[in-house]
Amino acid sequence: MTTEFKHIIRTEEELRELIGTPSKLVQQKVVDHIDSHCADFIAESPFVLLGTADADGNADVSPKGDPAGFIEVYNEKTLLIPDRPGNRLADTLTNILQNPHMGMIFLVPGRRESLRVNGTAQIVCDDDQRERFSMNGKPPQLLIAVTVEEAFFHCAKCVVRSDLWGDKTNSRNMHEMAVALVEQAKVDFTIEDMESMLEEDANELY
Repeated sequence: MTTEFKHIIRTEEELRELIGTPSKLVQQKVVDHIDSHCADFIAESPFVLLGTADADGNADVSPKGDPAGFIEVYNEKTLLIPDRPGNRLADTLTNILQNPHMGMIFLVPGRRESLRVNGTAQIVCDDDQRERFSMNGKPPQLLIAVTVEEAFFHCAKCVVRSDLWGDKTNSRNMHEMAVALVEQAKVDFTIEDMESMLEEDANELY
């Protein structure tokens, strides 16, 4: 690790003095399962990023993509991810064998928010489960089964800043996100109030 920098944050206390603390809404929006709002988002998602680390903490992020809804909500605590043919490095899979903790980010084209899911993973190869994920008559060799510990929607700022989807975002998506946050965080806001807050937050970029 480089030592060229003069001012380095070394404690959470120093960090919080600089950036502050999250709002009540942000803290309360985290759920410990896949609710209907998360499930709907996953059903629309054709792309996910999987973050893992080995036993020594060496980190890796791997992209996975397939037709929208390729990751199955097996139940409210379990996701199933098909492992399609790739370069055979298998970094995600070997990391899971050493350290089961996984972080995931789901993206949906045209939606400003993303969905983050954290949990633990295992590798399964049950024939009956694999067959259900067949594409062009070919089942995946393996499935990654993720036990969900946390799920929450991530704010729109990074997507807006990057102009990731250009002008393809729409108001229907913002309304759905407002409904989800009001229900998940159990806050005393109207849907209209939440929509206004989301729009204001998304535009406060720098």
